[in-house]
Amino acid sequence: MATQIMAMSVRPGLAERLHRATDLAGRIPVSFLALIMRIALAAIFIKSGMTKLANFDITISLFQDEYMVPLLPPAVAAVMATITELGCASLILAGLGTRLAVLPLLGLTFVIEVFVYPENWVEHLTWASMLLFLVTQGAGKLSFDHLIRKALERRWGYAA
Repeated sequence: MATQIMAMSVRPGLAERLHRATDLAGRIPVSFLALIMRIALAAIFIKSGMTKLANFDITISLFQDEYMVPLLPPAVAAVMATITELGCASLILAGLGTRLAVLPLLGLTFVIEVFVYPENWVEHLTWASMLLFLVTQGAGKLSFDHLIRKALERRWGYAA
């Protein structure tokens, strides 16, 4: 009986295990989270852009018949969406000009949510959340943005 009591007192309780787990989760570097979000966002938007490029005639038809984005001719909207998806997603993946590259994708996400597929708001909110994280936190240490910032600091004493 005494052995069981000693063994129970040595084992960490539930509260202690939860504290350790949350402490461990809090040690995940923001740069790692930013990298994961950059990869996820790039995968989403590059896949969409490549699908548009695969058959651009169908893409224009979709913009004309299904998406019906206001104010822009379907062909112009299709070109703008494709360039934005492929260009900005590639920059985000590389971590190059990340905070600026995120802004057009936020705008595109807003247009998709409001005018094209409002019923997919959960998916769009997920994209917007990751994009807003990158605007506020930047691309992290595993990016060209970080390398450029460090080079500027060494060269001119620039401090970001």
